[in-house]
Amino acid sequence: MRGRVASRGETPASAGNVANIVTVVRILMAPVFVWLLLTDAGEGGWLRWIATGLFVLAIVTDAVDGFLARSRNLITDQGKLLDPIADKILIGGALVALSILGELPWWVTVVILVRELGITALRLAVLRDHVIAASILGKVKTWAQAIAVGFALGPLPAVLGEWMNVVNLVLMSVAVILTVVSGVEYLWQAWRSDRAKKAAAA
Repeated sequence: MRGRVASRGETPASAGNVANIVTVVRILMAPVFVWLLLTDAGEGGWLRWIATGLFVLAIVTDAVDGFLARSRNLITDQGKLLDPIADKILIGGALVALSILGELPWWVTVVILVRELGITALRLAVLRDHVIAASILGKVKTWAQAIAVGFALGPLPAVLGEWMNVVNLVLMSVAVILTVVSGVEYLWQAWRSDRAKKAAAA
């Protein structure tokens, strides 16, 4: 925990720096909006709107902790690991809640969660050697999921019309495709890295 917490500099940053604190706060917001969502029980009332607002706020702060880490040179291995985990908890919690409410097919939730948990397990498995940071495609996937889930959370069809159901379907389909493709990319990178390591050792 020693090191810089908020100041800009070249010395080592603390694992408890301000960027990582923002990431932890994002994680803590997940059970709150999930509880609000389930308590609303699909009624589309004010609890549903608050839950949607909290989800959007939590996702937007993803850019905040990233900006703080880069602009103040507070990038740490802990932050590289926590940031994608925060995204997975937020999006995974929302997907499970939507499926419990019967608003999202369970197979969509299962496909996304299997991919996310699998890649997280991969990251943890190689953590002793190195940290696998999120790739560009992985970040695009995360934003696609966030947008799709954000639209699914908001009771927009009741406000704007049934055509929003088509928009939600398209957005979620894109998110699922990117989820699978980015997962394959991570596995390919891990296989190449392991192969190169074995070749170097030989």
